[in-house]
Amino acid sequence: MGEIAWLPEFPSNSDSTKILYVRQTPTDQWQRYNSSIHAVPDHNILRGSKGWATAQKLMKLGWRVVPSDEAMVRGSGVVNPSNIAL
Repeated sequence: MGEIAWLPEFPSNSDSTKILYVRQTPTDQWQRYNSSIHAVPDHNILRGSKGWATAQKLMKLGWRVVPSDEAMVRGSGVVNPSNIAL
């Protein structure tokens, strides 16, 4: 199964709002959830997390949740923010 992580919406600004990113395998680049074939429409909740509905779907399918700090570590086999597909 794939992996999901909550990463900054704008990778060059680590203080930006976090949104869901997904990848099929640990060697793939992270991509925004809404550009994934697995994306579902967001919940209509004021100030709701972008990607939460997709995250719920993928977690039910057994996708691994990767902690944000782990997903952003360089040299760990995890793609760092400079390699995020926008």
